[in-house]
Amino acid sequence: MATISEKLADALEALNALQDSGQVAIRSADLSRTHRERLMKAGFLKEIIKGWYIPSRPDERLGESTAWYTSFWGFCAQYLTERFGEDWSLSPEQSLMLHAGDTTVPRQLLVRALKAGNKNTDFPHNTSLFESRTTIANGEALTLKDGLRLFALEDALITVPEAFFKNNATEARTVLAIIPDASALLAKLLDGGHTRAAGRLSGAFRSIGSPKIADEILSAMKAADHDVREVNPFAQSIKVAHAGRVTSPHVHRIRLKWDKMRAQVIALMPPAQPLSNDPDIYLKAMDDIYVTDAYHSLSIEGYRVSPDLIEKVRHGNWNPDDDPQDRALKDTLAARGYWEAFQRVRETVRTVLQGRDAGESVEADLSDWYRSLFAPSVAAGILKASHLAGYRNSPVYIRQSQHVPMGVEAVRECMPVFFELLRAEQDANVRVVLGHLIFVFIHPYIDGNGRMARFLMNVMMAAAGRPWTVIHVNDRDAYMASLETASVEENIEPFAAFITKTMDRNAGE
Repeated sequence: MATISEKLADALEALNALQDSGQVAIRSADLSRTHRERLMKAGFLKEIIKGWYIPSRPDERLGESTAWYTSFWGFCAQYLTERFGEDWSLSPEQSLMLHAGDTTVPRQLLVRALKAGNKNTDFPHNTSLFESRTTIANGEALTLKDGLRLFALEDALITVPEAFFKNNATEARTVLAIIPDASALLAKLLDGGHTRAAGRLSGAFRSIGSPKIADEILSAMKAADHDVREVNPFAQSIKVAHAGRVTSPHVHRIRLKWDKMRAQVIALMPPAQPLSNDPDIYLKAMDDIYVTDAYHSLSIEGYRVSPDLIEKVRHGNWNPDDDPQDRALKDTLAARGYWEAFQRVRETVRTVLQGRDAGESVEADLSDWYRSLFAPSVAAGILKASHLAGYRNSPVYIRQSQHVPMGVEAVRECMPVFFELLRAEQDANVRVVLGHLIFVFIHPYIDGNGRMARFLMNVMMAAAGRPWTVIHVNDRDAYMASLETASVEENIEPFAAFITKTMDRNAGE
């Protein structure tokens, strides 16, 4: 007779076969009732709506959203295809968001289908899908992306209402900026006689600094005997650097986010009041606060460390073989990696205090920090040596976050731009706040992004003559919520306020 473990193993094999075939949305019919019930009881399967499931992890806490957010787009693509075949597409608005590289999980996904029921379907964690029976994208107006059926970029731009440009200005400017010339867009404007859209788009292109495309739209429509009146659909005109020459939407989004948020940070945060930048005094203060910093930074990431463990590791009195439990081993190696990385960051701070540009210093030293952070885990065989290679080579997800970090190729496009923005920025507060935020928004590494971002933030603190600032684990929820608001809603105010409060508290300790 098979044991309980053997029966669960059989169920896991059936689930693994489905996952290997690329399935994210698991139907009731895909698994036997016995397998399905065992997997759900053990935490390997989670019900989304009646008859539909996604794989999950047993260590997810009750009510946690990570499995759903990481599965959202794949689930929706497969669920909609199962229901409607090829007779569906996402709305023009949602299509443009995805063309702009914004894969944030929406609160309500707008879907068009020929046989839609004009109804809302509730999903977990306050998300839903609304299906409407209306015109779908097909033929030349259709683009396929990771199983999702989207309106092609030009068709979506023509179809979306003017309100989209005001409500989603960053994404609208991003898709406009990746269009190299007017030809593809003009062909569809002319064939459809879209005079209002032509006026709106000519104004939009002019407002981002692409007058050539704007003039071509107006001239061609006039030549076809269309009366077009140019209208700027944006609330304000903002020129986009390299519009029409850089075709990566991710690069434009990073630049636009930085430009939009920097003015808000400057208005929200008090000017820096520098301390003495004597390198020896500053570095001594860093050494004095190390144990507190390591404890809180590692605890924020879920490691179970104590000041005693940190001191033990700090002085080299550590031996992973002392405790055979994997959890204890990983905690110890994380503490050792943090100590080694802190020493590398300490040297970066020294160069900054001696006059080197903080942006240049971080760009030069970032890879060294990262390798130091994980070298002990590689040496102990917990991680593969390839973990130290640099930027990630696979997708990554942020626990419980609606924000889905950009793909692998986009990381390599955006990191040079990130460093360029850091170097060019003159305001100390902007470097501190947006240096941290945009780094975690990109999420360049497979792991350690939070620790690296806090290191980066503190190098910018040092450049401004501010003391090393510790974000306490007790403030983790507020910290993560403010980062989520900035990443998903482009509202930097809560994060700027959080950093200001944290700096003030550290200065008073």
